[in-house]
Amino acid sequence: MARLLVIAAGGTGGHMFPAQALAEEMLARGWRVKLSTDERGARYAGGFPEAVTIDKVRSATFARGGALAKAAVPLRIAGGVLSAAAAMRRDRPAIVVGFGGYPSIPALAAATLLRLPRMIHEQNGVLGRVNTAFARRVQMVACGTWPTDLPGGTAHEFTGNPVRGAVLAKAGAPYIPPGDYPMSLLVIGGSQGARILSDTVPEAIAALPDDLRGRLRVSHQARGEDEARVKDFYAGHAITAEVRPFFTDLPTRMAEAQLVISRSGASSVADISVIGRPSILIPYAAATGDHQAANARGLAQADAAIVIPERRLVSADLAGHIAAVLQHPGAAIKMAHGALDQGRPDATQRLAALVERLSSTQETGQART
Repeated sequence: MARLLVIAAGGTGGHMFPAQALAEEMLARGWRVKLSTDERGARYAGGFPEAVTIDKVRSATFARGGALAKAAVPLRIAGGVLSAAAAMRRDRPAIVVGFGGYPSIPALAAATLLRLPRMIHEQNGVLGRVNTAFARRVQMVACGTWPTDLPGGTAHEFTGNPVRGAVLAKAGAPYIPPGDYPMSLLVIGGSQGARILSDTVPEAIAALPDDLRGRLRVSHQARGEDEARVKDFYAGHAITAEVRPFFTDLPTRMAEAQLVISRSGASSVADISVIGRPSILIPYAAATGDHQAANARGLAQADAAIVIPERRLVSADLAGHIAAVLQHPGAAIKMAHGALDQGRPDATQRLAALVERLSSTQETGQART
């Protein structure tokens, strides 16, 4: 019978997307794959291949509910661990891989109790709460962002974050540097943190020198409630702009852009790096553990991105940074190359290879349990 991989994930699409990418790759390599998650996590599993078996286990978080609900959390998790352990005894996995989120707790805890090979993948530059709890109890932490803040002595490997096929299709697309011709500027932000970009970026573009502003073609991703006012602002300042809540052709627009202004979520940073574009990154200040600031470090250290803390984001200064990139093509080319050097278009294959390597090992007396 084919070897079995149990993937433990849930909570958000940020956890589920790389988990899905690994599932698809391991199925292609002849493995069987099960997804261990809870009822909430299962709602994010619609994109997984039909060949993936979904095991729903009980889990819980202390972050929601009242005192009574919080008091029941340990019992719910314990029940989930016992259920996951029973399933693993019936059908023993070759390895268990966690991607974060509280629904991953039962399977990772069960694998620890059964001394099965196990690893976690962390998408951000700072470990999430669950991954922090298990970092010393797994054989390996696969890092999607580099550098990643890790507990001392943690075995780790930089694999990168898997990206969508549409992004891979644009990997390393030739960069057209800024010049005396129409240029593209892409503005993107996560759903929670996009408002401040809609408040500041249009004003910054309006403050650019007339000749530079007149050559810009802006693609601006704005929340639905901000869409009309952002459109009106650009139109009122004679700025050519397309404003939408979501761009279905985002990889194409990124590949065509001379500059990207973005939040620094793990997926956005991965896309910018794989395609290879200069960027101005504004980390979302409310991100847990300030992980978006950590996500931006690699591009900043490679001189591929200008990073502006949210508390310092003002339109006049942002206009200066935009002009600094778009008026200096040599520097923009270096930024694009620096971003490309940080990219890991083969992240899914790296992750799969690490899974296969670790699955062939057995725990020794030195293994962390």
